[in-house]
Amino acid sequence: MVDGIPYARAGRDELRAEVAGLIAHGEVDRARVALLADADDWWTEPPPPPEQLARVPAAGTLREAMALLGMGRVADYFAHRWSDPTHLAGLALLQQHWPGRRPVVDVACGTGTHLRELARRGCTGLVGVDVVWAKLWLARRFVCPAARYVCADVTGVPDLDVPAPAYVLCHDAFYFLRDKPAAAAAMRDLAGDGGTVVVGHAHVADPHGEPLTPEGYAAVLGTDLLYDDAELTGALLTGRRPRPAPAADLHASEAVALVAGDPLSPAPVDLGEPLPPLRRNPLYADGELRWPSERYAAEYGPRSAYLPARWPDPLPADAARRRLLVDLPEAW
Repeated sequence: MVDGIPYARAGRDELRAEVAGLIAHGEVDRARVALLADADDWWTEPPPPPEQLARVPAAGTLREAMALLGMGRVADYFAHRWSDPTHLAGLALLQQHWPGRRPVVDVACGTGTHLRELARRGCTGLVGVDVVWAKLWLARRFVCPAARYVCADVTGVPDLDVPAPAYVLCHDAFYFLRDKPAAAAAMRDLAGDGGTVVVGHAHVADPHGEPLTPEGYAAVLGTDLLYDDAELTGALLTGRRPRPAPAADLHASEAVALVAGDPLSPAPVDLGEPLPPLRRNPLYADGELRWPSERYAAEYGPRSAYLPARWPDPLPADAARRRLLVDLPEAW
């Protein structure tokens, strides 16, 4: 364990042995660098040089740390998560199926954006699991220090000591998991009897990852409660409840969401209204909406009509709901 985050990722025996040896000899800084260099199996870029990774702990902001980590396009994704349509769909899903006082395990949690929202809304017993140790380090340092984090595959996660029934979430990642039946079974085990498994933004028409059909996801997760991702985003933006749909009606959807087990009740608060303090959305520069990259613009631009091309003056009454104003972490 380094910086409070255990490393139990499968298929990394040599790295685990290297890190354990460094820690045993008091070389914690070198152990951290070794863990920060590890990436997921979908990432194709080489890691930054060790001397650059050694500077990550001194970073003062999330963006500075991600730049030192060489996260590239993924850094754009995490830096601007608070206003993208996929995140808003995830908030709508949480709002409709709220964990309440149950413990939450966020599988493939990334930098902990959903965990932060849950923590700020009073949820406790939060655990983030991801295969990339660097993302968990960022989550713990800059985004949601209230959660505890474990670097592991969902199918090989060590005992998390989470009481059942639990709420197990996997947002914008399930389509990347190659053995989806095994992942779904592991998530059900984590949820326990009477628990809830929530999968958000599972690709259908979008070819990235290894997507299934809506019926395929429904069969793997053992549920017939599905939503269109665009319906979830629209529901949050308009302050209404999202409408579920049969799997057969969702083949044209870019992505779908599913809820298995106890569906629970809606949240007692409106997640469409972000909590203060709020800041101007950093996507706006010199009064214009500017995407961080062409790739980001192609992925999110067509689904972000709620963000006007120019900064409005005066601000509309729903500026926060439309994410013109966002609740960024303090050290964003």
